[in-house]
Amino acid sequence: MTEKTLTKPDFRLDHTMLRVKDLELSLDFYTRILGMTVHRKTEYPEGRFTNTFVGYVGEDEGTNLELTCNWDQAEEYNRGNAWGHLALKVADVYAASAYLKEQGVEFTKEPSPMKNGTRILAFIKDPDGYVIELNEPLN
Repeated sequence: MTEKTLTKPDFRLDHTMLRVKDLELSLDFYTRILGMTVHRKTEYPEGRFTNTFVGYVGEDEGTNLELTCNWDQAEEYNRGNAWGHLALKVADVYAASAYLKEQGVEFTKEPSPMKNGTRILAFIKDPDGYVIELNEPLN
């Protein structure tokens, strides 16, 4: 019997899913304020939820965000202690932060250099309290 060597597939990160309480509020935040595009929105009446995919590039071109709204969810979701953050790259964290402040976005960390001084970071919250890091290119 001959052993067959399998080739590792080309993996890429497809999407991250967040559960949101108010889909319209979240869509406003991610599209109007952060500039993402809605790629598709599907309602599932039998499961009583809606999935909406948003991002900066098409679903087959890069990583996107799936916003899931469970219709009967009355209280906030428990994000647990394993949750960290999403991250967005921007050309200028200070300029992006000024824009976001003008939009009324809540900051959990004002823009400032990292402890080693190599990069500027800031952290904001989306309408459901998910933390989003803003950082600049490494070069």
